[in-house]
Amino acid sequence: MAIATIILAAGGSTRLGQPKQLILADGETLVRRMAQQALALQAGPVVVVLGASQDRISNELAGLSVTTVVNSAWSEGMASSLRVGLRAIDWETTDAFLVMLTDQPYVTSTLLQQLIDTRNHTGRGIIASRYAEPDGVLGVPALFDTHYRREFLGLTGDTGARKLIQQYASDCTSVPFSLAGIDLDTPADLRHWQAQQASQ
Repeated sequence: MAIATIILAAGGSTRLGQPKQLILADGETLVRRMAQQALALQAGPVVVVLGASQDRISNELAGLSVTTVVNSAWSEGMASSLRVGLRAIDWETTDAFLVMLTDQPYVTSTLLQQLIDTRNHTGRGIIASRYAEPDGVLGVPALFDTHYRREFLGLTGDTGARKLIQQYASDCTSVPFSLAGIDLDTPADLRHWQAQQASQ
């Protein structure tokens, strides 16, 4: 089974005031870290969608076997980046695709493999990450069967994978990812996370 991965790294991080893709975790940037986790699966091509700060972020991917594509319309929202990433994939050789962000520092290749294994065991078309209780929100990283490609291409604005996860709940199951809700959207979020890292 061939699985493509789309890593969304095009956002402008306006609330944070600096590119969150370039935040350091254990000495390496989040965008490089996410790309390495995806590559470790050895499951298929890895596509990184760039936009804002594209040159700086692209430099962080040097030496990695990823395909970078540029979303010139990144300011329109996440849906435009998903479309750019999807169009870079050879669908004749792809069975499913992963959608990842760059601001979830606790994503690992083990988690991504769990998504794949769960698809193999259940046959469901969508395998999402289940965030920490009590709300148990489902989100990314998430794995989608290729037939959802058309649904993604129809998204607009800042709408992403979560809309389709909710819309097709009957075809969805999940794996637990309690640390998925760590947000790095604001300077306060970043300071809080960095303080947690320093205390570990």
